[in-house]
Amino acid sequence: MPGDLLVRIGAIVFIIGALATLATITPLFIGTHPLPTAAYLVCMLMGVGFLLALTGLLRSALAQRRQTRLSATATPN
Repeated sequence: MPGDLLVRIGAIVFIIGALATLATITPLFIGTHPLPTAAYLVCMLMGVGFLLALTGLLRSALAQRRQTRLSATATPN
């Protein structure tokens, strides 16, 4: 399907963002110095990954819908 690659990439980017989120909040709980700002910016990848995966799902759904319409018009009842 057309959106499968986007879903996979989105999942990987989301996981990277989630791991970065865990890494940035851990020092706050154990009482050490917080990580630099760049680490907090990597956390934003969580949202980017979610949007990529959602876009991939929508592309797959639209392609499947288009394919269903074409097959319904090709086979007369």
